[in-house]
Amino acid sequence: MKKLISILIIILVSAGSRLKADEGMWLLPLIDKLNIGKMTELGLKLTAEDIYSLNKACLKDAVVSIGGCTAEIVSSQGLLLTNHHCGYGRIQAHSTVEHDYLRDGFWAKTLADELPNPGMAATFLIRIEDVTDQVLANVKPGMTESERNTAINAARGPIESKAREGNNYRTQVTSFYGGNYFYLLVFERFEDVRLVGAPPSSIGKFGFDTDNWEWPRHTGDFSVFRVYSGPDGKPASYSKDNIPLKPKYWLTVSIKDLNTGDYAMILGYPGRTQRYYTSWEVNEIMSITNPIRIKVRGAKQDIWMADMKADQKINIQYASKYSGSSNYWKYSIGQNNQLKNLGVIAKKQQIETQFNRWVNEEAGRKAKYGEALNMIKRSIEGRAEFQNALQYLNECIQGFEALNFSQLGSGLINVLKAGDAAKTAEAVKRIKDNLPSVYKDYSAATDLKSTKAMLKLYRADVPAKYHPDFYVNLVDKKFKGDVDKFVDYMFARSIFTSEAKMNTFLQKPVLKVLESDPVLLVYNSINKVGQSLSSERSKFDSDLTTGQRLWVAALREMTPEKTQYPDANSTMRLTYGTIQDYDPRDAVTYKYVTTLQGVVDKYKPGDYEFDLPQRLIDLNARKEFGRYASPKGYMPVNFLTTNDITGGNSGSPVLNAHGHLIGLAFDGNWEAMSGDVYYEPELQRTIVVDIRYVLWTMDIYAGAKHLVDEMTIVE
Repeated sequence: MKKLISILIIILVSAGSRLKADEGMWLLPLIDKLNIGKMTELGLKLTAEDIYSLNKACLKDAVVSIGGCTAEIVSSQGLLLTNHHCGYGRIQAHSTVEHDYLRDGFWAKTLADELPNPGMAATFLIRIEDVTDQVLANVKPGMTESERNTAINAARGPIESKAREGNNYRTQVTSFYGGNYFYLLVFERFEDVRLVGAPPSSIGKFGFDTDNWEWPRHTGDFSVFRVYSGPDGKPASYSKDNIPLKPKYWLTVSIKDLNTGDYAMILGYPGRTQRYYTSWEVNEIMSITNPIRIKVRGAKQDIWMADMKADQKINIQYASKYSGSSNYWKYSIGQNNQLKNLGVIAKKQQIETQFNRWVNEEAGRKAKYGEALNMIKRSIEGRAEFQNALQYLNECIQGFEALNFSQLGSGLINVLKAGDAAKTAEAVKRIKDNLPSVYKDYSAATDLKSTKAMLKLYRADVPAKYHPDFYVNLVDKKFKGDVDKFVDYMFARSIFTSEAKMNTFLQKPVLKVLESDPVLLVYNSINKVGQSLSSERSKFDSDLTTGQRLWVAALREMTPEKTQYPDANSTMRLTYGTIQDYDPRDAVTYKYVTTLQGVVDKYKPGDYEFDLPQRLIDLNARKEFGRYASPKGYMPVNFLTTNDITGGNSGSPVLNAHGHLIGLAFDGNWEAMSGDVYYEPELQRTIVVDIRYVLWTMDIYAGAKHLVDEMTIVE
């Protein structure tokens, strides 16, 4: 028995031992108990309360979630730094052919020049509280998953409501460790966030897809925003009367040199990891999720990119959409490669084999956990055909943009049927008011090409029993199976494929026109299949959820000596490590730092990915680095740490031993793309844009020294 436990501990924790426990996305209230000793050993000069405190301003008060990314406050005037790719959609939204901020960059000279961003918000964490006992108080043994959820949800509401009493906070009770533990999270959300500055994409996205997820990297991946409050300092919607936020805490910025072995710590909002996944769940990723994403997005992106390169307007319209698609397209390629190369399924199976021996050694364990793996296996295998079809459907729909516009008509149909003139006029006005923003980033010619490719791909790859009925009723009957001719007809006939046609229709909306619109007919046909597939797949949800919860609980009980962190779930986490080189393969070592000379060495004039502004080339040639150069004689650009991060950590502050900002996390490395599922300590690295390159770009390159002057700089 003791030998078995030892084997399990080796399997589950050997990764952490080689690189001194850099693995882990830790909950802030627990770092004093679990992590502070190791962090101090690595070089940390702060206390746990300096990082997370309920009694005083601390580091966590300077870190915010901005919807899928992380950002940090760096001045007493609410100045906010995040990645360029996190701000990309906002930069794109403000761009026009006349003022192409994606191509040329943007720098507000005064507060009045800063640009509002409807829908963007900065969310500050107030506190995290363990409420597991309260949430599970009425959960009884033998409950079904549905009954358990009902009891949990009944407990959540009062806890959340009580935490909102007498304040303007937002509250959420969130599950951890597969639904075995629950924490209350209390937030304050500021909804006036304005664009302050961004480098041109030739700096902020230098390398684009080719360099994405790769090292060596040479990208100035940052953008600048500012958080505003109402005059009373409280959250408020956008108003000219709002003032720059007076934050509880802002980060000091260090431009001291960095070296191998230096302490590095990250606070941020990692999105989702699946470190507790079983071999069957990993196989589903490798055989269904990733291959379909790679194939469908690759086809769509080729079409988009051809039009983007040919037309500046289309490039602006599709830049953010393309970036959002291509990021996880390449991620999926890398993840599948590394899951295979590292033999992750076999490693998961080894743990499962050891678990089965352990659970069968005692009747109590077997009764409690014995069905966990069987439930997961049956669920994953049972839902496979529905998961496959849904994955294709969801990916292909994203390449048929006009479908989204047809939803404008779906709501209008019910109003027209009711025959209420006043409500019809109100609905029409609402649609008209939204049309400019709806169609601003749309090219019908591009969408027509993409739609043809998507409909052909879905029909070819998905079994006929899961085909929406428009294939038979429209494509086959009217166009003898010719998808191209059908799509040409659909785009020519539909009112949803241009803003002009929509405006013409809305002058005198007719119910019959809407009900017979081919895009809306296709939307309804696809929606019907999607609902059916989702319903079939959902039949496996209960057993899968139960199995996953029992599996995680069993692993924690099986190895009590191991301090296990919960999977990332978009809540604030801390990760710690050091600045380090790594060896990606035999006879190759990657150094921890890249330089501005390396940027220039990759320069390809006129290239979409590797073009550079002439000013940057000239500044490098003259070595005009100001105070931001390394004493070693180079201008640093990016560096590597051993921190454990994932999507959502983009933009997170990378802090030194004193809690000073030294960079912004923005990527992971190709050799460790399996990291969301299986952490590989010898390979896992975080790619960081050096704060000195951020400041150099603002100050020396862009002439926006006034922004640097807002910050507290340590030299």
